[in-house]
Amino acid sequence: MEPEAGTTRRQRQVLLLLVFLWASEAGSAPRRYLVVEEMESGSFVVNVANDWGLEVRELSARVGRIVLDNNKEYLQLNRETGDVLLKEKLDREELCGPTEPCVLSFQILLENPLQFLQFELQVQDINDHSPIFLDTEMLLKILESTTPGTSFLLETAQDLDVGRNGLQNYTVNPNSHFHVKIRESREGTKYPELVLDKALDREEKPEVILILTAWDGGYPPRSGTALVRVLVMDINDNAPVFSQPRYEVQIPENSPIGSLVVTVSARDLDSGNNGEITYTLFHSPESIRKTFQINPTTGDLRLGAYLDYETIHDYTLRIQATDGGGLSEECTVFVQVTDLNDNPPELTMSSLTSPIPENSPNFVVAIFKIRDPDSGDNGKMLCFIQDHLPFVLKPSVKSFYTLLTEGALDRENRSEYNFTITVTDLGSPRLKTEYNITIMISDINDNAPVFNQTAYTLYLKENNSPALHIGSVSASDRDSETNAKITYSLQPPEPGDLPLFSYISIDSDNGHLYALRSLDYETTQAFQFTVWAVDGGSPALSSQALIHVVVLDENDNSPFVLYPLQNGTASCNDLAPRAAEPGYLVTKVVAVDGDSGQNSWLSYQLLKATDPGLFTVWAHNGEVRTARPISDRDAIKQRLLVLVKDNGQPPLSTAATLNVLLVDRFSEPYVKLPNEPKDEPQTDSLTIYLVISLVSISFLFLVSVILFITVCLWRRKRGVVEGGNFATGGSFPGHLVNVGGTGTLSQSYQYEVCLTSGSGGEEFKFLKPIIPNLSAPITQKDPEEITPFPNSIQLEIEK
Repeated sequence: MEPEAGTTRRQRQVLLLLVFLWASEAGSAPRRYLVVEEMESGSFVVNVANDWGLEVRELSARVGRIVLDNNKEYLQLNRETGDVLLKEKLDREELCGPTEPCVLSFQILLENPLQFLQFELQVQDINDHSPIFLDTEMLLKILESTTPGTSFLLETAQDLDVGRNGLQNYTVNPNSHFHVKIRESREGTKYPELVLDKALDREEKPEVILILTAWDGGYPPRSGTALVRVLVMDINDNAPVFSQPRYEVQIPENSPIGSLVVTVSARDLDSGNNGEITYTLFHSPESIRKTFQINPTTGDLRLGAYLDYETIHDYTLRIQATDGGGLSEECTVFVQVTDLNDNPPELTMSSLTSPIPENSPNFVVAIFKIRDPDSGDNGKMLCFIQDHLPFVLKPSVKSFYTLLTEGALDRENRSEYNFTITVTDLGSPRLKTEYNITIMISDINDNAPVFNQTAYTLYLKENNSPALHIGSVSASDRDSETNAKITYSLQPPEPGDLPLFSYISIDSDNGHLYALRSLDYETTQAFQFTVWAVDGGSPALSSQALIHVVVLDENDNSPFVLYPLQNGTASCNDLAPRAAEPGYLVTKVVAVDGDSGQNSWLSYQLLKATDPGLFTVWAHNGEVRTARPISDRDAIKQRLLVLVKDNGQPPLSTAATLNVLLVDRFSEPYVKLPNEPKDEPQTDSLTIYLVISLVSISFLFLVSVILFITVCLWRRKRGVVEGGNFATGGSFPGHLVNVGGTGTLSQSYQYEVCLTSGSGGEEFKFLKPIIPNLSAPITQKDPEEITPFPNSIQLEIEK
């Protein structure tokens, strides 16, 4: 019940608003202009801009248009000049028929703001139609006993023109028996009567032929003729008499063809042929003769065509009863057509805008007009749309409505609205018309691109191939078309940062990221940059995402042996006392690996030795220790080949060669090796070169001593500063680091920097570990008394 009460209340409000608008329009009389019918298309009617005091550009800016009540396009408006011109020839008779004056109502509709200019166009008649007789031959039967002065009704002519151009006069050809007299009915119709001037004599002249001419009042006048045959009859002194002179009937407009309207009845006191009555439609235009048919014998008046209340409300018919002797009488039948609700409301769309931009409240979407040709409640209308729509209907003047957006629309939530404008009348049963509207919402750039992640982490193995696809970023935009077309770009790095554009590129269309060149984990472990996503709107909107690239290490670096040096210089021998117990630390292989993680975990293995059972190499820290007591049979110089291998896949390795001298005392810097190959005797050609060399060496010896002392002092100071460079940079977890828990350099060692000269006079340096006294003393000398290698600098490295 509550929804019905709300609907009734809204209907009342709409009706009250329509009444108010009608009253406000009634107060302002429309302006009327005159135009002659049959004027050529394009003829000038009026300049509305001058007449209403409007600016010409205002008509174009406000989208002025002409709206006629009957929805015909008779006129056109030139928005550039303000001229109203005829769009086609006007036929006054077609537009208004017999109605005078012929006035067409039209409005000029202006938008933004909405305004209606009321006009009336009066179409002036011209004499473009001649009078015509529907019956070109008329038959009159006149008794010979008829006294002069008697009048006989004749059929009237029809002239579609009105006023002075309409039917004005009737004449008959000169004769001795008759003349024509003009009579006018209460409706203003002029019809002729034939007046007898001289008594007829059937025996003298049984038939009189007359020519009846109808004239209009135009200039020049037009005319039409009909033949009148007068048959002289014998005397018939009684004319037919109708039972009633006027019949009034009502008939609904939906009556079928052939329906009985009324039965007229007349009687004649004469007998025989003079008493036989014939009924005919008299003085009836063609429209009535098409609509009604009368039975000439019974007087039954029936429908010959469908009735339409909206076209003609009522009909006035004249029925003549004529007896066999030629006497006649007439009666009037007034037929009133009753209205039925047989016309649904009509909706004429004047303006419709689609698509409309989003975020545009109070935007005029459509302007339309409704009408119902029915009358009374059958012609009263209600107009509405569905509820819960962001649109509202506002009534305007003269049955015009405006469809507006009620609030800002959001295309991203809904891009299309399909709804129905319903117009219903108040008749019984109610008829309605539904007008379906599709409104598209156009996009504006009100949404920035959004990345599916605020930050991306990409992993890239080092030594990658150039132009490698390393990943993608993706952003979406809720807008459409150009506003949703996303372009990706890299944010330029800050000054001093990583030269981003030389490392990374991005496909601006799909967000694919590519590494432009091969990366080295040992140089760059990770870097980050920012990607921008910009849409194609105006103004453009953008967003950004942070990309973090992690470079993954590969096992691409073999172990590097720090000690002993493997650069091809003179070898530095390690010393081992013959009195050393098993497990005595002889020396240590020091190696590092440029990789990280397990790729840098190192293990040590003794591949080859002069005496395989004498020494052992610890796999985790590279320490070389004695495996058994040293005997006198063991060679003085022991050569060891140690394999240093990392834990990568596949593993990489490096071989290191160690020379160990077995000595009795640490103070012996040099021991003559029995198995050292002897120099071959020099040929005589080399003797002279030997002499020169000895002299030169003697000369250079003094200079070398001075320079050597200076260099040793300078390098001692530098060695202290750079000593940390030999320490390894990472620990080795797991099974590879288990001895001391501190990596391959888990203890403190002292090294001597040994200097030697090559064959070309070049100097080389290498590290010689100083083995501390870890076991029982081998000799009675104090460690401070142990003489170091000549030309050496002591350097202590501790991890």
